[in-house]
Amino acid sequence: MSQSRRRTVAGWPADLATIARDVGSLLAMQATMMAATVIVALAFREWYPAVSFLISAAVTAVVGLGARRAFAEAPNPRMKHGMIIAASGWLMTALFGSLPFLLTAHLTPPEVASTYVPSGVEYAESSIVYFTNPLHALFESMSGWTGSGLTMAVHEPSLPRTIQWWRSFIQWVGGVGVIVLTTAILARPGSGSYTLYRSEAREERIHPSIISTVREVWKIFLLYTLLSIAALFVAIRLSEYGATLPLWEAAWQALNHAMTGLSTGGFSVTDNSIATYDSPLIETVLLPIMTLGAIAFPIHYAVLRDHDYGQLVSDLQTRWLFVGFALGVVILSLQNVTSVGEQVDAFTGTKNWFGVAPLLGFPTADALRDSVFQFISALTCTGFQSAPIGRWAPGGKLIVSVAMVIGGAAGSTVGGIKIVRAYTIGRGIKWQFSRVFLPESAVVSIRMNGRRLDRSDMDREFSEAAIVSLLWIGLLIVSSLVLVNLTPSDFTYADVLFEVASAQGNVGLSSGITGPGMHPLGEAMFLLNMWIGRLEIIPVLVFLRSALYGLEP
Repeated sequence: MSQSRRRTVAGWPADLATIARDVGSLLAMQATMMAATVIVALAFREWYPAVSFLISAAVTAVVGLGARRAFAEAPNPRMKHGMIIAASGWLMTALFGSLPFLLTAHLTPPEVASTYVPSGVEYAESSIVYFTNPLHALFESMSGWTGSGLTMAVHEPSLPRTIQWWRSFIQWVGGVGVIVLTTAILARPGSGSYTLYRSEAREERIHPSIISTVREVWKIFLLYTLLSIAALFVAIRLSEYGATLPLWEAAWQALNHAMTGLSTGGFSVTDNSIATYDSPLIETVLLPIMTLGAIAFPIHYAVLRDHDYGQLVSDLQTRWLFVGFALGVVILSLQNVTSVGEQVDAFTGTKNWFGVAPLLGFPTADALRDSVFQFISALTCTGFQSAPIGRWAPGGKLIVSVAMVIGGAAGSTVGGIKIVRAYTIGRGIKWQFSRVFLPESAVVSIRMNGRRLDRSDMDREFSEAAIVSLLWIGLLIVSSLVLVNLTPSDFTYADVLFEVASAQGNVGLSSGITGPGMHPLGEAMFLLNMWIGRLEIIPVLVFLRSALYGLEP
C-alpha cells in the first residue's frame, strides 16, 4: 500500500477510517445481539418490544456494517487507535444500546404497559415509561454496558421480560468486554487485536495468540454462567420467597441474576435487588458467584485447565482479594454492630438469623450478615443489595465506598482502581522510603507477583499506578462536589460520595440518590463517571485529546 493510499481510505483520513471500521464492528456485534433478543420478545409474546428491537437492530446494523464495509481497507490499529476505539466503542454501544429502551417506551401503548405490572404490588405504572426520556434510556444502556448496575427503572419487575433480558444480556457481554468479544470473533489474526485487548486495560494472556486467549475467556465465562444458573435456581426454590414462585419464574430470576452476578454488573429483576428474597441461602450462593467474577481469568484458566489450585494463593491479586474480604467484613461488621443502636431502622424487618437478635435486644446477626454480603458485593463491584444502605451510619457508607474504589483484580470483570494498582502504590511508597537510605550505586530489585523488578521497572510501575489512581480519585472528588449541590438536603456528603464511587467504580449500590427524579446534570455526569470508570481514564483522555487536537503528536 502506497504512502498516499495510507493517508486516506474512502476519502477519509486513514486514522479515522481505522477507528470507524473497528467501532463499526462493535455495532455490528450489538446489532446481532438485538436481533437475537427479538426471539426472546416473540417467546414472551411481547410484540411492541419485538418491533422495537427489530428496528434497533436494523439501524445499528446499517451503521455498523456500513462503516466496516466502507473502511475495510483501513490500516491495522496501533496503540493510539486502540485506546480511541475502546473509548468511542463503549460510547457508541451505549448510545445505540439505548434505542431498544427508548423505542419500547414510546411504541408500547399505556394499556399494554400496565399489563407488565405484577399483580398484588402497590404501584400501578410500569417502569418502562421512564425510558421515554432519552437521557434515562442512555443512562440505563451505559450502566448496563459498563457493568455499573445503577438504574432508572424504579420497579424492575414491571419491565417487559424482553427489556429485563436486554439489561442482563448487555451486562453479561459487557462484563467481559464487548471489544474483547468482537476481537475473538471478528478480528483477523495479527490485525492489531492485541492493541484492542490492551486498550481495555487487559494485559494477561492465557495463550500466545490473543484470539485464543479471548475465546478461552468466553469458554470459562459460559461454564461459570451455567453452573451459577443451576445453583441459584436451587437456592431460590429452597427459599421461602422462591417456594411461592412458579417454576419458570424461579428459573427466569436465576438466569438473570446469574448473568449479572457473574459479570459483576448487578442489575436485578426483583424490586429490591437481593433483599427481596430475604434469604441467607441465596446470599451465600451469590458470594462465590460474585467472587468468581472478581478473579483474573488467567487464574481461572490455570485452575480449570492445569488444576493448579496453588494459583489462588500464589497470585498477588487473588490473595489480596481474599485478605480484603476478611479485613473489610470485620471492619464493616464492627462499624454496623456498634452503630446499630442509633441506626435500628437500617436493620429492621422480618429477618431473624439464628435467633441471636431477640437475645441481645437488637438485630446484631442481621448487621453481621448484611455486612458480609454488602462488603463482598462492593469489593467485587457487583452491586447486589441486601440491605437499605441509605439508612446506614456514615461510617458504614465510607467503608463500602473504599471497597468500591479499590475493586477486584485486573483482568477480571470488575471496575475500580484494581487491587494490583493499590498494592503497587503501597509497595511504591515503601520503595521510595527505602531508597533514601541506599547509596546511589546500590543495585536493588524487588519481587512482585512473580516478577523481578529493578529500579527503573519499579519507578515505571509505581508512576503508572499513581497517575491512574490520582486521576481516578481526583474525578471522584470533583464529581462528588458537583453532585452534593444537585441533591436534596436530606442526603449527606457521605451519601453523595458513596453514590459517585458506585457509579465510577461500576458497582451499582445506591444510597437512594440515583433514580428518574435525580437532577439531569447529575445524571449526565454519572454517564461520564461510568464511561471513564469502565476504561480507567487514560483511553477516555486520549479520546478527548484526539477529538480536540487530532491524532498527530
